[in-house]
Amino acid sequence: MPQDLKSLTLDELTRELTALAQPPYRSRQLYQWMHQRLAVSYDAMPNIPNSLKALLQENFTYTSLHQELMQESRIDGTRKYLFSLADDNCIESVWLKYRHGNSVCVSSQVGCRMGCRFCASTLDGLNRNLLAGEMLDQIYAITRQTGERVSNVVIMGSGEPLDNYDNVVRFIRMLSDEHGLHISQRNITLSTCGLAPEIRRLAGEKLQITLALSLHAPTDEKRRRLMPVAYRYSLEEVLDACEYYFEKTGRRLTFEYSLVRGVNDNKKEAMELIRLLKSHGCQGCHVNLIPVNPIEERDYQGTEPLKVKAFQNLLDQNGINATIRREMGRDIDGACGQLRRRQLRENAEMSATATKSADR
Repeated sequence: MPQDLKSLTLDELTRELTALAQPPYRSRQLYQWMHQRLAVSYDAMPNIPNSLKALLQENFTYTSLHQELMQESRIDGTRKYLFSLADDNCIESVWLKYRHGNSVCVSSQVGCRMGCRFCASTLDGLNRNLLAGEMLDQIYAITRQTGERVSNVVIMGSGEPLDNYDNVVRFIRMLSDEHGLHISQRNITLSTCGLAPEIRRLAGEKLQITLALSLHAPTDEKRRRLMPVAYRYSLEEVLDACEYYFEKTGRRLTFEYSLVRGVNDNKKEAMELIRLLKSHGCQGCHVNLIPVNPIEERDYQGTEPLKVKAFQNLLDQNGINATIRREMGRDIDGACGQLRRRQLRENAEMSATATKSADR
């Protein structure tokens, strides 16, 4: 299968074009068109000769996502995008507008195999990993569509980023590279459900990103109810890996805690969470409390606002810095994977209807 041109670093692109007998300046031109001017195709590159375009079409693929659908929240202006890939798979991305700048939440996989009980992304399993170029082009497509610069990127859409380790690290390096959008690594957050060996491996990459651990429960027993990955890695293993990450990078971690009504949101769980984090020296960490977005395939419901606030107060009173994530996009299939799953269901229904019609 041909390489994706948009997934190549500048050095790699230079080597590939040298092998095609092209001068070095052509690689810089191409890279600028792809990663700064955000060209949607070779046709949008007027100073690239047709002879080179033909060579590129023959030897490489060129990632360019197609927007299938965009929903905009009437509540807060959040936009959720459904993009189709070259192989007709679909992925979701989200654009969020804050006072401090625009953020994009990108997907790292088509589907997910982690199986978290409250997440729609995982209901149909993992289809495939995304290439670096496919992750980058989510940001590029949204930038073109909105006409506004993206200043923050979170890798917490569909998929487990550390389950697609090499492509995600490549994506981060290219996104923050001075020859591309040059988004500061300190403005990039990677969210993981807790693949302990990969967290330790990531610590050695010398990146300055923020690592966010999807914690969601203060004990192994409760965590297994919500997250099957907890059968593979205990809280002890995961938090030890997080401590190692902090020691190597000096970057403070964020712990994400989705509050599920009647499951992990009581005073008992709050006190267990306090003891857990303090026992691992995490007093200086940040806990992000997230009232879970309900999905129709599961019977989990989000915690009531007053109870969320009480949970936060308990953490704060005991020296654990906690904030409540502002709910955004609730009226537009806000939970990860909801929009893609609805599209898959509608496509399946259309296909079944067409088959019945053909059989008549």
